[in-house]
Amino acid sequence: MNEVFNRQQTASWLIHVIAHDAAKTFDSELRKHGLTNALWPTLMCLWEKEGITQRAIARKSKVENSTTTRTLDKLERLGLIERRLDPNSRRSFNIYLTENGRAIQRELLPIPVHINQEYLSILEPDERKEMSRLLKKIVSQI
Repeated sequence: MNEVFNRQQTASWLIHVIAHDAAKTFDSELRKHGLTNALWPTLMCLWEKEGITQRAIARKSKVENSTTTRTLDKLERLGLIERRLDPNSRRSFNIYLTENGRAIQRELLPIPVHINQEYLSILEPDERKEMSRLLKKIVSQI
């Protein structure tokens, strides 16, 4: 039993180390553009589909609604998004990217791709495929 626990603890620790290092590297790159990791999930949601509500963004990005409010405030101050009244609800807004919000996508999307390539570059091609398969399997259950 102790051996199983140690193996699981080791896997958890390894995942933590990689995730922490990747997040730190990614945040450092985003800061060069005046952004942070915290803003990324909302931007990703909006690059995928504009005109959605704050509640939809929170649900899709798996972030609390109150956190999403602060994120949208920050993105609005940065000139990357705008809130428009929802024609179907007087109390709701739909969120849209500004031209700057759309344009920055071309600059930002290559960053996580490059970081991932750096991590995976030490693996053989078949190991990369297997790693991707396993991660997708885990994520599908979250």
